[in-house]
Amino acid sequence: MTVDIKVFGTEQLCASCVNLPSAKETAEWLEAALSRKYGSDSIRIVYSDFQQPQTDDDKSWANRIIEEDLWYPLVVISGEIVGEGNPKLKDIYEKLESMGVQPIASTADAE
Repeated sequence: MTVDIKVFGTEQLCASCVNLPSAKETAEWLEAALSRKYGSDSIRIVYSDFQQPQTDDDKSWANRIIEEDLWYPLVVISGEIVGEGNPKLKDIYEKLESMGVQPIASTADAE
C-alpha cells in the first residue's frame, strides 16, 4: 500500500510564514523524514502549487486554501488536512499509522 501525501503551497511564502521553510522545502523535508520512518515504498509525497492546479482535486483544494484562508504549506492525506502552516511530524505519523502504514524495523530492533 502506498499513501499519497499532498503538500499544497506556492513559490510565494504566506505572510505569516516568513521565517518558515517554503512549501516545496517542506515537501522535500517530509519525503526524507517519512521515507526514513516508513520506507520509500509506503508513502509518496506530491507537491502541488495551488496557484497553478493541475487536476480537479488540486483545483478544489486551491479554492479551499483561498476561500477559507488556509495556511500553507497545507498537508493533506486521504482528503483530510493533517498539517497547516508548520506541519508536525507527530500528527502525520498518527494519521499514517491509523491508515495501517507501519514503521520499518530499525536496525536496533533487528538485533
